Amino acid sequence: MDWAEITLTVPAEHAELAAAVANMAAPGGLYIEDYSDIEQGVREIAHVDLIDESLLSRDRSKTVIRLYVSAEGNPAETTAFLRERLDNAGIEFEITTSGVREDDWANSWKQYFKPLVAGDRLIICPTWEKPPSADGRKVLYIDPGMAFGTGGHHTTRLVLEAMERRIKGGETVLDVGCGSGILSIAALLLGAERADGVDIDPLAVRIARENGKINGFGSPEYNIIHGNLADGISGRYDLIAANISADAVVELISGLRRFLKPGGVFISSGIIDTAEKEVLACLKQHGFVVLERRESGGWVALVSSVGD
Repeated sequence: MDWAEITLTVPAEHAELAAAVANMAAPGGLYIEDYSDIEQGVREIAHVDLIDESLLSRDRSKTVIRLYVSAEGNPAETTAFLRERLDNAGIEFEITTSGVREDDWANSWKQYFKPLVAGDRLIICPTWEKPPSADGRKVLYIDPGMAFGTGGHHTTRLVLEAMERRIKGGETVLDVGCGSGILSIAALLLGAERADGVDIDPLAVRIARENGKINGFGSPEYNIIHGNLADGISGRYDLIAANISADAVVELISGLRRFLKPGGVFISSGIIDTAEKEVLACLKQHGFVVLERRESGGWVALVSSVGD
């Protein structure tokens, strides 16, 4: 089996949060190099005072996190996941790769991405595969490239399942952190009248627009905007989805109400189960009531609306 090493370098003060994000992307497959407090660490662990000069000369302002991902684990989506989550967290970072060239990943993992069902009404099909018998389901064609969102990750599937239950026809939908555009496209296939997506990553914006065209959608019903929520969004929506991270969801909640129509719902995902309490507390603080909770693989999605 081929393995890729992804090296993530972040400021030492953000090491803990970055490691938590990395662990979401590759659970258990991490190696962390942190030399910020090497003298104390060596004394406590090895009980010696003499430290090799090569260790003392390491850059203590940076922490290096190494992740190991198999080709079956889709290294391309792993790097997209890391970029999206760290950007949303406001953490500066550098990503390098070895083992498999990054520009090869978008092709090497394709053999493992096969059509998959999502909920009761959709089939997600990579553009290079022939879809199976749809059996009344809508087919969503996707080529994620180096953007996050194939439908295989727990967080994405949780949102798709929640959207399926909420979209009846004619709704307006906003996807915050749209990645490959999969949620916006799914909303239209499920019957929404219009879907807008926003992402701070220009690569994701380009890929999301291309995926919209592949599925036959464009302006005015399908709009992908480069920026953050405040930059390009001014309307109000029946449904807002955010498959980002717990920290980013918390940051988003305070200004969300002005974008929701009366009776509208907010579907938040990308929430690791250990961070759920923080998100719930923030939702309550800002007047949201949780209508539905979904969980899969240690990830949580919450469907909420503004209380009376």
